[in-house]
Amino acid sequence: MASSRDKLPTGKPANAPAQDVAQFLAKLAAVPTPRKGGERGRLLFGLDATASRQATWDRACQIQAEMFTAAAQLGGLDIQLAYYRGFGEFKAAPWLSDSATLQRLMGSVSCLGGKTQIGKLLRHALIETKAKRINAVVFIGDAMEEDGDTLCHQAGELGVLGVPLFMFHERGEALAAETFKQMATLSGGAYCRFDSSSADALRDLLRAVAVFATGGRAALEDHSRRQGGGALLLTRQLKR
Repeated sequence: MASSRDKLPTGKPANAPAQDVAQFLAKLAAVPTPRKGGERGRLLFGLDATASRQATWDRACQIQAEMFTAAAQLGGLDIQLAYYRGFGEFKAAPWLSDSATLQRLMGSVSCLGGKTQIGKLLRHALIETKAKRINAVVFIGDAMEEDGDTLCHQAGELGVLGVPLFMFHERGEALAAETFKQMATLSGGAYCRFDSSSADALRDLLRAVAVFATGGRAALEDHSRRQGGGALLLTRQLKR
């Protein structure tokens, strides 16, 4: 399948990112509550750390660290950081509940040129959730250089196991977007694109997913009352 880095994105209205945010929130509201009472939530956080993301990496790390902090304030959430970069390099950290440790791990990762390895990330998620269920997988990346049908099949397998994929797509390149949207749909998750102008929206959405994975709708409603932003929009969707 052709590399998404070799294609130019199609033109969209200037307000398209805001529309995508609204659609993402609506889809997230429709996802079933991911965990039973008394269980800790588990969220796998997958990152594209290839060279094309270098320009926005520091900003993304800051936003992602804030997501971890928001989740830690709730308690009951374990997060695993996984990333790919370079020549076939894929790494997954241990499951952690300490936000400070997670932030240090984020800060230690740097971008390195190479092809995308989304398939490795999805295979890892399948193995992990068969051992102990994952409540959600968050992915942040900008390109797709693999076979889209294979990735969609893996996403469908996660969907059968009740693991939604939340695909955050930097810059919204057209070829990758098509596959990412299908992956989100097949897994029962959602897709949202973002760019440098929508960093605040990304922060809100990441926090919303973390809160959702931790405590379901009730925790999200409480979070929205305190924080507003994207979580507040999501709560309004839930009340419809």
